[in-house]
Amino acid sequence: MTIDDGIWSYVPGSGHAEGLDLTGYTVQASDGTLGEVEREAAPHGLRHLVVDAGLWVFGHSAVVPVGVVTSVDPEARRITLSCTRDEAKQAPRFRTDSETQDPSYLAGVGAHYRRPTSHGTPPA
Repeated sequence: MTIDDGIWSYVPGSGHAEGLDLTGYTVQASDGTLGEVEREAAPHGLRHLVVDAGLWVFGHSAVVPVGVVTSVDPEARRITLSCTRDEAKQAPRFRTDSETQDPSYLAGVGAHYRRPTSHGTPPA
């Protein structure tokens, strides 16, 4: 796992601004709403969002590396992702806050989002 592989950094031109609090922003996957941002974290330089995925994932949260964020719209309080809801749902299951501090867990999350999609390209 490398920190500078892109999956842990916002895409240039995404509209993200340092210091912007994304808590409460709606998270839109490429095929529908994923949920709402609970928080943003960057342990070990592995920047990611914890997203409350609501009932469609049975009340669970999802960890999403910021490299899959394609746009941040502060006026609409919306974040758009390059992945689908199913791709987020199939990521390693997030169960406890301590996992967001665990480099091994985050490596698995990063590997999941770097895998080619059905379209043949990684979602980030």
